[in-house]
Amino acid sequence: MKLQPIITSLLETDMYKFSMGQAIYHQFPSYKTTWTFRCRNKDVTFTSEMIQEIKEQIQAYCQLRFNEEELQYLDDIKWIKGSYVDFLRLWKPRYEDFDISTDADCGLSIETRGTWLNTSMYEIPTLAIVNEVYFRMAYDYDELIRSFEERLHEKIEWLRSGKYCLSSFSEFGMRRRLSAQAQEMAVKALADADLGSSIFVGTSNVYLAKQYNLTPVGTMAHEWIMCVGQGDHKHNPAYSNWYALRAWVEEYGVLNGTALTDAITTDCFLRDFQLTNSTLFSGVRHDSGDPIEWGEKMISHYKSLGIDATQKTLLFSDSLNFEKADAIFRHFKGRAKIAFGIGTYIANDTCVPALNIVMKTTLCNGQDVAKISDVDGKGMCKNPDYVRYLQRCIDWRMQHE
Repeated sequence: MKLQPIITSLLETDMYKFSMGQAIYHQFPSYKTTWTFRCRNKDVTFTSEMIQEIKEQIQAYCQLRFNEEELQYLDDIKWIKGSYVDFLRLWKPRYEDFDISTDADCGLSIETRGTWLNTSMYEIPTLAIVNEVYFRMAYDYDELIRSFEERLHEKIEWLRSGKYCLSSFSEFGMRRRLSAQAQEMAVKALADADLGSSIFVGTSNVYLAKQYNLTPVGTMAHEWIMCVGQGDHKHNPAYSNWYALRAWVEEYGVLNGTALTDAITTDCFLRDFQLTNSTLFSGVRHDSGDPIEWGEKMISHYKSLGIDATQKTLLFSDSLNFEKADAIFRHFKGRAKIAFGIGTYIANDTCVPALNIVMKTTLCNGQDVAKISDVDGKGMCKNPDYVRYLQRCIDWRMQHE
């Protein structure tokens, strides 16, 4: 490798990978998935030198194992069970699950295939590796990190001075961070700083949460709803949320309960988020569509069920900056518990544009799976026929149920 190892611990991933991983281990250990990488930037090209470095970095990641201190940290989290910790004690990434080539418009193609238990864990480290390799090899990295640090200090001053108020917020940026150095710099600075009336709760990066004694934040991602709801060929995919929420409650009861609403549109989600689920889950997460419209819809939904929305959390996590988060908080202040998960704006704000890269589940048990969020352009299904089928299922349910 030309660079130092980018991923140095298997804890260095987002918290929801462990949340979902435990439920996958207990309930869906035989499921198999395919994940596909995509770079949405039209003007980005990965060179052969970058691709070789990415391969070698992923090979180094696949040599890592959990140590006992890391396992004890996970075991101390109240909703993580000893059986899952014992599984992680034996678990290791498999480089054989990766297919990395140049067969893509951007010059980099990555697919992973294998058990859902394995392939789910690869997403975040892979994206972090791709990001850091790209920015270190395509630009003057020293200039980027200086730009990053200057903007970080400016953001902290905005919060300290009261220019923006975010209530509670967490750092969610590992998948699109400039570098491990940059993310750690941001997390440490936010944890140490006077942020006025804003509260820095923690980070999705479990390694950094452990290192700085912060809360590791994260529950479920779209993959959970897509695979649980659509991976069983006998399921009607318009009920994906019903299957996914039921399995989550079976695993966690009232613990670890923030539900993601937009895997197959929020309106369809609400059909399955009735009194029992709305009571059991502590809140909901917004990841697409107009945040004000979504928040009003969620508060009205809670009200229609006789639930006090001020006791529920609305977590916003879609392409946020401090200005947007401040406006959302001011709009909903006093009407619900408001929280934010802020990613790229904290972990990769420099003098050059950030990458818009994703790695999504495209097959589960040999069957297409898809996300139909509250806005166009976030899906990644390879089969347009399946997307149309899923949309017809949703439409029929919404019109006839």
